[in-house]
Amino acid sequence: MDETKRIEIEAAVFRHLVAHLDENKDVQNIDLMDLAGFCRNCLSKWYRAAAEDRGIDMDYDQAREIIYGMPYTEWKQKYQKEATAEQKVALKEHGHD
Repeated sequence: MDETKRIEIEAAVFRHLVAHLDENKDVQNIDLMDLAGFCRNCLSKWYRAAAEDRGIDMDYDQAREIIYGMPYTEWKQKYQKEATAEQKVALKEHGHD
């Protein structure tokens, strides 16, 4: 497989992951962190870092909007539920506040 095809496939997989997360808004970030060690916010940070590595100026809110499909504040208001005490402890254990 050549480099271009590999990049195209990886991009398609990434778009599928983002679409899958968008279709499953009931899956909370805290649950993702607990089970997988990453969440939508992590993807946003990785997206921003990759853009900056390529000389593209992007702030965290711009990256979040790409991952969430809307401004984060809007997504949070519509879809984020209050975390349980246990979830909050687990989140801190993963280094996220």
